[in-house]
Amino acid sequence: MIHRLATVIATIILLGSNALSQSDPERLGLSANELARKVVTNELKRQNEDRSRWMYRLEKEESGKKQVQEILETNNGSLSRLLSIDGHPLTTKQEQKENQRMQRLVSHPDEQRKLQQESTKKAEQGARLFNILADVFVFVYAGRQGDLVTLTFRPNPTFQPPSIEARVLHGMQGEMTVDSKQERLAALNGHLMEDVKFGGGLLGQLDKGGKFEVRREEVAPGHWEMTVLGVDMNGKALLFKTIGVQETENHSDFHGVPDDLTLAEATDILNREIVEANNR
Repeated sequence: MIHRLATVIATIILLGSNALSQSDPERLGLSANELARKVVTNELKRQNEDRSRWMYRLEKEESGKKQVQEILETNNGSLSRLLSIDGHPLTTKQEQKENQRMQRLVSHPDEQRKLQQESTKKAEQGARLFNILADVFVFVYAGRQGDLVTLTFRPNPTFQPPSIEARVLHGMQGEMTVDSKQERLAALNGHLMEDVKFGGGLLGQLDKGGKFEVRREEVAPGHWEMTVLGVDMNGKALLFKTIGVQETENHSDFHGVPDDLTLAEATDILNREIVEANNR
């Protein structure tokens, strides 16, 4: 979830929660900003320490096109297997192409290194962005439901964004929901308060009103995973090219897998899943 936050940013379970009374922050023993900072610190720590690997179903819709994939995480990156397109199973030709793609990845060390490098780059980029989250915003207690506490956020006027991604993040306001007992991020959502221009607008901009949403759930004791991602942003890139990102993802059916799987072993598992699904 953290590296996805770096590329699109994300977010929230809308709670029908009660407003916090004056005594609630005192009962928690933390200011809203302190709670947000503790959650950020804990999430980064868990990311560094957690070596568990998962297999899950990904339903993705992007620019009107729908795909369903099975994803299996390995130490060399996540391996995907396409299951259907726009609600239809793959044709024989599409199956062959998918088999060739996976086999090429397994058989060529250069492809494996590329997969690993891309995974590492995204994780590092996301960690850098997530690490400054508590500095980018000013947080305020807004509501609670059991252990889930909702914080609203707005840009911190004293923060100076060090990167383009940080500038986009700093242009947002929204809500963050956290599990105050476990100090884990449950949801985050935000929208751009104004146009974010790059190079005075000559290099491009993201339009006011662009938004993102992320929801996370505890899929196993102490283990949280992203289950929903939504992004809806528009703007212009260099030379006035119109850009738009309308994307939704739903992650479900999480299963733990061995943390030492090779890509070849992961491919065999995904292929078996296809055979079993076709025989049902």
